[in-house]
Amino acid sequence: MQTTQAPTKTAVIAAIQPPDVSDEQHEGAIAELGRLLKTLGYKVVGVVSQRRATSHSAAVLGTGKLMELAGFTGGPGVLATPGPRTRRRDDDAPEGSESRETPSSVGLDGEPLPHADVVVVDHEISPRQARNLEQATGSDVLDRTGVIVEIFHRHARTRQARLQVEIARLSYVVPRLRAGVRGSDRQRGGVGGKGAGESSLELDRRKVRDRVAQLRAELAAVQREESTRRARRQGLRRVALVGYTNAGKSSLMRALTGSEVLVEDKLFATLGTTVRALQPETTPRILISDTVGFIKQLPHDLVASFRSTLDEALEASLLLYVVDASDPGFRSQLSTSRDVLGEIGADAVESRLVLNKMDLVDDETRAELAQEFPDAIQLSAHSPSDVAAMHERLVIFFEGAFVERTLFVPHANGKLAAEVRATTQVLDETHDVNGTHFEVRASGAVVDALAQRLSA
Repeated sequence: MQTTQAPTKTAVIAAIQPPDVSDEQHEGAIAELGRLLKTLGYKVVGVVSQRRATSHSAAVLGTGKLMELAGFTGGPGVLATPGPRTRRRDDDAPEGSESRETPSSVGLDGEPLPHADVVVVDHEISPRQARNLEQATGSDVLDRTGVIVEIFHRHARTRQARLQVEIARLSYVVPRLRAGVRGSDRQRGGVGGKGAGESSLELDRRKVRDRVAQLRAELAAVQREESTRRARRQGLRRVALVGYTNAGKSSLMRALTGSEVLVEDKLFATLGTTVRALQPETTPRILISDTVGFIKQLPHDLVASFRSTLDEALEASLLLYVVDASDPGFRSQLSTSRDVLGEIGADAVESRLVLNKMDLVDDETRAELAQEFPDAIQLSAHSPSDVAAMHERLVIFFEGAFVERTLFVPHANGKLAAEVRATTQVLDETHDVNGTHFEVRASGAVVDALAQRLSA
């Protein structure tokens, strides 16, 4: 039986280019938003961009650009005429509301404009601006924050990620709730009823706030469990892969550990933290963590919700900043990653820069990158020789900080003896009637912690 595919949804992007943003940066931001929309299943059919210092207070764009935008959606292109008390005049007020000019559905080349199902604004907008844009374009409106939150919502798989994303999504939705037909009606109070004088809209908002409080309590419990698991890994050698979304962190994770972590050519394919041992395995083991990717203008609610996930980077011994070297905008992406990690204090953790996807870079660019970033590690996660070299670098990094020490463990403390074997490199092991003498090699912190427990 032949199945029919659902028609692709279409979107038109509305963007403002401030004077301090170059054309290259502006085009890069629009291209990135296009990739975000592709991840959501939208096809971008047009871009309406305007150079200006700030977005218009009423509808983001000025009069002419608003009409151009409405040409893609079939809307009126103007706002409703405001009442005498609320009418304001400024240099960029939507004067089209008076002329009622019909937006053109034909482009400059004389060809009909493709139809867009949704308008997407390349920055965060207020609920009022969203309502005005919906009125002028006759279509649904999303801003950059809404797009990112929706992607996170679709890709969350673990319980912790789902709770984190739902908190951020509801926090985004609350100020955008609107009154329905009966939204302003006042309700009677009483036991089991709405609060005295509480409207339907106010009730909806209260329900959302109560739901957020419940989710935060559930998340706190999950985070306590995760903190316990991280505490068990204290003293172990840990490497965290961090960086921009779709930079190839999961591919590198899979190559280094042999694990079946999800690898997709999509933004935010990974939202949880996966921890696996480096393969071939070393003694003691080196743990690799794959973390959530970053992006410009990552909503603050998402940063706050994913704080516990990012703590994996804060507690790592080494951070590998993975960037897509084939992306011309990777320098800006690297800066964004460093800024986000700096917010939680992880910028103090020792780090290395990894220029990934070098198989997509020509020889000339490769040489230029080597000169610009002489300490960076150039590799392709799909190259076995590159992965093997990365494995060796990690082993050398940790062994370079090792110290050698003799530890004596009494026979009665067999559990601690097992821990010594698991967390250190045992060079020699001898036994006598009282216990076991270990000649070990490990980081100073691990050896000191073991010695302190033995002397207690």
